[in-house]
Amino acid sequence: MKLRDILKDIEYKCCGSEQSEIKDIAYDSRKAGEGIVFVCLKGAFADGHKYAKSAYEKGSRVFVCSDEIEVGDDSVIVTVEDTRAALAKMSCNFFGHPSRELAVIGITGTKGKTTVAHIVKSVLEAGGVMTGIIGTVGARFGNTVLPTVNTTPESYELQKMFRLMADSGCKAVAVEVSSLGLKAHRTDGIEFAVGVFTNLYPDHIGTNEHESFEEYAYWKTQLFPLCKSAVINGDDPFSPVVMQACADKVITYGEGETADYRLASSEKIKFDGKLGMSFNCKKGAESKQYRISLPGDVNASNALVALAVADLFGIGEQEKAKGLSSVFVKGRGEMLQLDEDFTVIIDYAHNGVSLKSIIDTAKSYEHNRIITLFGSVGGRTECRRQELGTVSGRLSDLSVITSDDPNFEDPRKICEEIAESCKAQGGDYVIIPDRAEAIEYAILNAEKGDIIILAGKGHEETMKICGESVPFVEKDEVLKAMRKRAEGQGLRAE
Repeated sequence: MKLRDILKDIEYKCCGSEQSEIKDIAYDSRKAGEGIVFVCLKGAFADGHKYAKSAYEKGSRVFVCSDEIEVGDDSVIVTVEDTRAALAKMSCNFFGHPSRELAVIGITGTKGKTTVAHIVKSVLEAGGVMTGIIGTVGARFGNTVLPTVNTTPESYELQKMFRLMADSGCKAVAVEVSSLGLKAHRTDGIEFAVGVFTNLYPDHIGTNEHESFEEYAYWKTQLFPLCKSAVINGDDPFSPVVMQACADKVITYGEGETADYRLASSEKIKFDGKLGMSFNCKKGAESKQYRISLPGDVNASNALVALAVADLFGIGEQEKAKGLSSVFVKGRGEMLQLDEDFTVIIDYAHNGVSLKSIIDTAKSYEHNRIITLFGSVGGRTECRRQELGTVSGRLSDLSVITSDDPNFEDPRKICEEIAESCKAQGGDYVIIPDRAEAIEYAILNAEKGDIIILAGKGHEETMKICGESVPFVEKDEVLKAMRKRAEGQGLRAE
């Protein structure tokens, strides 16, 4: 593709030939090379302009920048105001605007993006609509699984994934859209069929994130002017602001009387060895009963999003019911029914709000004890550790305090800080810094009717220790502990 075609609809100044043949785009100098245009991105920790010379040495001769760079005289220099915004449009042009071939469903909110995306995917695919998914747990379509670094990948990766999905037969894709992704122009150029708003709480505020809650909230709203239709949680206090930002059709869901998809009633149930929900959805004069294979009232509410999206796609009732009753979300309320005596739930909950939510959900089902195993990420504020300890100390029967990506901090020190807050609530706790040993302890000491919550790691398959990502799969550790339980071995309470 010619450089001028890749730069279509971008304001720029070019020093050199716009007829240069381009075979790919790179913003990481390690991926630069002959025929590859290098885009100098400014990030939180690095400035791509400083790596332009390295890209030149690897063979790149075309550069997109906003500042001056030092490269050879045989280079073509394209100057733009914002290289991130330029990269987004370049990627759309390079991959042939694949979002025009897909019904893109953008999901934003503080909590629930991953779960909602998976429920939507399950329902649409039950209705015969091959659907991809992109978000925190990676990108998936058909039998293909691709890793992602950010909740919302960089624009180049997004457009490349869209192209792969469209070429593989996908007709829709559910994308988790983060506020940081919107702010960093990663979603520029995407033509969204549907935008979904779940909720808004203070989060992602601080260094290298958002300066304030107001800025965080602002960027959340910026998805909706891009969408043809919007599905909005009418119960959330911020929903009126989101609705004002919507460009076109607005559909509401929730428990309120005026909601287009209203949660009229819900009941905790257990089916196929899983904790789930039975719920009634009222849509105008119609009333339908469904069940979803995920626990808690929040997932009955999340299911309403999928029902609304399914109706936009013309999915039938039987298919909607099938999709809801068979949905599975890795690391989000993921239940491991490994023993008739107790239940293990793996969940990504890693702050006070999400930990309270999963514990409250577990407590709403019949149980003996709630055992919550969790830690806190190294290098974060003490505030998060205090809120985690406070929540578990108040709500759990036993807190097993352990590691969760300690990185360069002393894991025991982190655990002890959490324990102080847990102790202040009068909660029973044990400290076992080694997470594998902590899981073993919880499994070996489980009693009939217990629900064990393994919080914090969720879908992740590594543990950050001293700057390295060490392999660690929560489910594998549970299975090891179950084998020891069956053999009567391992760590037990004294």
